[in-house]
Amino acid sequence: MLNIALLQISAAPWDVDENLRRAVDACRRAAAMGAHIALLPECFSTGYVLPEDDSDDSRRRLEDAAIDTDHDYVRSLRELARELGLAIGATYLGRGRHGPRNSVSVIDHRGEVRLTYSKCHTCDFSDEAILEPGDGFPVAKVSTGAGPVKVGCMICYDREFPESARALMLGGAEVVLVPNACDLEINRLSQFRARAFENMMALAMANYPAPRNNGHSVAYDGIAFLEVDGDPRDMLVVEAGEAEGVYMAPVDLEALRDYRSRETWGDAYRKPKLYGALTENTPAPPFVRSDSRR
Repeated sequence: MLNIALLQISAAPWDVDENLRRAVDACRRAAAMGAHIALLPECFSTGYVLPEDDSDDSRRRLEDAAIDTDHDYVRSLRELARELGLAIGATYLGRGRHGPRNSVSVIDHRGEVRLTYSKCHTCDFSDEAILEPGDGFPVAKVSTGAGPVKVGCMICYDREFPESARALMLGGAEVVLVPNACDLEINRLSQFRARAFENMMALAMANYPAPRNNGHSVAYDGIAFLEVDGDPRDMLVVEAGEAEGVYMAPVDLEALRDYRSRETWGDAYRKPKLYGALTENTPAPPFVRSDSRR
């Protein structure tokens, strides 16, 4: 079993040092519970707060809060991962080439950063338009106390596009970690379940608790049937309530790998030559948006 701890914990706005303290405490709790991977909510270093205006002072504050993997926040979590033997999905406001990015670094259980991903589908219709989008969906083999696993990431709004999860599946991802910061309801949760089903991947999401958001951190193991032509099963592993806490999501990697080797979804029967329209960059009404950064 690969035990993924969903760290549904609150953050202090703009206070990187305090948020590091809270992340360390939650990771220690997760390790004591037997976790192999611990995942923080979206942009935890700053509590996922963005300036309310586009002034020079607001932009400067955002840029000053942006960090990279050499910052003490990430280095401390790397040291903690090594101490605890715990892989960590560390989320933070990162430094991009042209501005701050919404980022996550996956640290393996030896304390090495194996994957850094920045949110590609930034919410350009909102305050997140101030952030620089990421430029791809990398997948990496991450060593954990339960053995190596191929990991990819999405961040919040990324999960609302089937192409994000599909790109990760095609890259070989078995487990997808999803830091989140929004209210989750039946439609978004059903959408997330669909990503696990159609790609035969385990997906684990960590959200902020109430009152920042509404919790409901959730994980699906991606196994919809135990046997070929067998009865369906519920892929839900865990769904938290609204309260703060550490919620464990065990994923049977051996069963998942067997399922992926024999079932019909994922890349087994796709017909890519028919999908040219998916890469066209010519939106037509009613989907034309002047603020879209395509």
